[in-house]
Amino acid sequence: MKLNFFSCLFVFCLFAGCAVFAQDKSPVIAFTSDTQEPMWIEELLLKSNQNQKATAMIFKDVLATHPAALFILGDVVSMGYKNKKWTKIDAYIKQLTQKHISVYATLGNHELMFNAAKGEQNFQTRFPMHNHAGYLETVDSVAVVLLNSNFSKMSDSIIVKQDKWYLATINKLNHDPAIKFIIVGCHHSPFTNSSIVSPNLTVRQKFVPAFISSKKCVLFLSGHSHNFEQFNIQGKSFLVIGGGGGLHQPLYATEVSHDIAAKYKPMFHYLQVQRDHDSLNVTSRELAKDFSGFKNGLSFKVAIN
Repeated sequence: MKLNFFSCLFVFCLFAGCAVFAQDKSPVIAFTSDTQEPMWIEELLLKSNQNQKATAMIFKDVLATHPAALFILGDVVSMGYKNKKWTKIDAYIKQLTQKHISVYATLGNHELMFNAAKGEQNFQTRFPMHNHAGYLETVDSVAVVLLNSNFSKMSDSIIVKQDKWYLATINKLNHDPAIKFIIVGCHHSPFTNSSIVSPNLTVRQKFVPAFISSKKCVLFLSGHSHNFEQFNIQGKSFLVIGGGGGLHQPLYATEVSHDIAAKYKPMFHYLQVQRDHDSLNVTSRELAKDFSGFKNGLSFKVAIN
């Protein structure tokens, strides 16, 4: 069948319109934390539940949904100094990067366990862009500031260096018209109701004030607590997203901090964030209890106040 001039014009406009629509759509940014396989000593206290399978399924779903980047907020592996503990994660990262999905991470306590120098060396090999005194990555107009919260493993000079860098970076981003939103991430949670790990007061003292005072800072992400928790502190959103595969941790029956997602408690999950003009769409991707697959769970918007 031959197409006349007007038919060709219609087809061209249709495809051109689709291309413009695709270009206008903002890229998705994925976040996860605590993808480490359980240690035998942990299993003496906490119940396992196909944890390594859950981690594999998270990376598979990230690959299928194809975000622009994946950020891992620490405890990527159970013992960072052991090369064999990186084997599966190396394969997952390779699959993502081969599909042009950038992978970034920040240090957790498990990367530095038993042999901190060797653990950080193995970590740095996988994430060469990482800086143990904080670093910045930007996707679209969303700046992601990644911080090191392993203060007991940091020298005083590194802590001071990160403090100065963090404040200077937030100030610079506040005045950069190309940046619309700032997400701050570290491993240890400033707020959590976990009965296994405590809220990190140093994170609360060093990282939270600048985050709250900045208009562009809209989302503070952390792990360490193997749960999904959501807190609203002075009008700002704090999420704990430690559902990457580590052993699920019980929560205190009486809250330490008010969790506004008290009824949303998937065992395994990761986060998707996407800019929608003047707000960010935040969606928790949760793994079904029967491991049949992922679905969108809790979803909400954050915007500049």
